[in-house]
Amino acid sequence: MPAPHSLKTTNDIVQNGAIYRTTGLTKVYGEGPAAVHALRGVNLEIPTGELVVLLGPSGSGKSTLLNILGGIDRGSDGDVFFQDNALSEMDDRGLTAYRRAHVGFVFQFYNLMPSLTAQENVELVAEISPAPMKAIDALDLVDLGDRANHFPSELSGGEQQRVAIARAIAKKPTVLFCDEPTGALDSKTGVTVLKALQKLNKELGATTLVITHAAATAAMADRVVHFADGDIREVIENQIPVTADKISW
Repeated sequence: MPAPHSLKTTNDIVQNGAIYRTTGLTKVYGEGPAAVHALRGVNLEIPTGELVVLLGPSGSGKSTLLNILGGIDRGSDGDVFFQDNALSEMDDRGLTAYRRAHVGFVFQFYNLMPSLTAQENVELVAEISPAPMKAIDALDLVDLGDRANHFPSELSGGEQQRVAIARAIAKKPTVLFCDEPTGALDSKTGVTVLKALQKLNKELGATTLVITHAAATAAMADRVVHFADGDIREVIENQIPVTADKISW
């Protein structure tokens, strides 16, 4: 395994094959009769560059898997590979380097700094990214360049979420993880956010994983992973994904 500091950079992305691979991945919280088995031997491959939707009820293991792939959490057993790097063998320093160089996160709640403008919120990533894109360019990618000088309180929920997306992509991530990005939004506004994610996946080439309860979202994905009881029940490949503006729920 390469040393943590020798992780491949974004410019070294492998264009073919799987960007992530898990084998026998388990996650157990607690011990004894009270133990919670969040993941039960998950085997999964995610091809480079795809937009992948993870579907399943609350408690099915989706967020746990996302956190482990994103280097926020660790599995209890099994192997996790990012490209040819074994995340499951990295120490905390190695995982921090991996997250900093490769991963962008978008969550259900926007976590914007209320005292900063949209542009200033996006510029926060410059402090931890070696070669970030300009904040205004990231905002333009989500069609918010004209709102750059507005504060979060002056933006709608959908606009705030798109600022959060711009903040995540400004670091030029290899992968973009989105945990319920439309969960706090109505259907119409949620579709606007999904359109932004689909656009970024195609234009930037970042592998994109989206957790959602909105089953209709599956139609826009290249691949749909169905979760239940801590394991994968089904993986479906969409030969012709629909555009996000065709989705409603």
